[in-house]
Amino acid sequence: MNLADMLSYADIHQLSRIAGTYNCECNGHSKNELIQSILSTVGRRDIFDHQIGELSIQDIRFLNSLLFDQRGSFSLEELVARVQQSRFEKEQTDAAWNPRDTITRFKQLGWLFNGHSQQTKYLFQVPADLKRRFVNALTKRFEQQLDAAEEPPVYRDEQKLILDDIANFLLFLRDQEVMLTSDNAMYKRSLQQVLERMAVREEPVGKTAWRFGYGRMFREYPNRFSFIYDYCYYNDLVTEHHQVLALTEQGLARVNEGGKEDPVQVYRFWLRLYKGPVPHLQSIAQWLNRLCKDWVTLDSVKRALVPLIRSFYYDTPDSILEQRIIQMMMHLGLLRIGEEERCGRVIQVTKLGSSIIEGTYVPDEEKIELPFDNR
Repeated sequence: MNLADMLSYADIHQLSRIAGTYNCECNGHSKNELIQSILSTVGRRDIFDHQIGELSIQDIRFLNSLLFDQRGSFSLEELVARVQQSRFEKEQTDAAWNPRDTITRFKQLGWLFNGHSQQTKYLFQVPADLKRRFVNALTKRFEQQLDAAEEPPVYRDEQKLILDDIANFLLFLRDQEVMLTSDNAMYKRSLQQVLERMAVREEPVGKTAWRFGYGRMFREYPNRFSFIYDYCYYNDLVTEHHQVLALTEQGLARVNEGGKEDPVQVYRFWLRLYKGPVPHLQSIAQWLNRLCKDWVTLDSVKRALVPLIRSFYYDTPDSILEQRIIQMMMHLGLLRIGEEERCGRVIQVTKLGSSIIEGTYVPDEEKIELPFDNR
């Protein structure tokens, strides 16, 4: 529902509080006058932009957690948790701070409403038209921090190569037996043979290198192949049984049919695998799609989006954005990365990436729980 619909269901006490927030001058005993006055005031661009400009970074993080969530309603407990997540550890210095105060303030601004039916009266909703205005306003705010760039002379665009390499990996397993160590990792010789088949080459992980990342086999395999392996494992295309890595019946059928994976499903899997460590991953991808239609510098993208990202164990917000998000989106064919002499590294969303990001949504309950997800 839009703001006008939600105001019509609100009681006169809530309408009065909203009108007071915006200093509306009207008959406070007339519900109709209150609604019309609020709509007129909130509809003014200068007032709306002022309210957005007054938001703290914590408010923006909380708002960001709601904007791209396609569910219509949120429980109070969910909202409290999201407000708490919006204040990072180093920012939690005020002992008197109460997350419910933020929710109350958003209600008084007319940005959150209780449902009107018996089933939804304890749930909260954001007006659909305000969601669109929030996204547009924040897009402009982030765009002001961006530095445009020329198309670089050379850039890396992997397009759909990851789909080819998933097929290459499955073909390899069809043609030969692969033994596993006691930790269910491929032996070095087999791994080297697989990596040599990949369209995008990677080096094996060095024995002395300490690894931290996301996924089942990240410690054993390089970044991109680790993701390919996990994709095949979680989608029941390969099986680890008695220290042998082999195709499942479904995996064998996929190879024999010569089929390729759907790039949308590969992107969905990446969201499911990474959104535990990076709770706002889906919204960051949406912002990258909005902000990087043309070439922009990586440094300026970091300036705009790093404040939205929470650190995760050994990963800083900066490394999460660059290595876990942008680098992986390049591997998925969603982004291209280049080097420009004047600006340094630059990025741009691909047409394929834009269509996939805009048309894909993965709810939180579909995330893959990894051993270190719960801190």
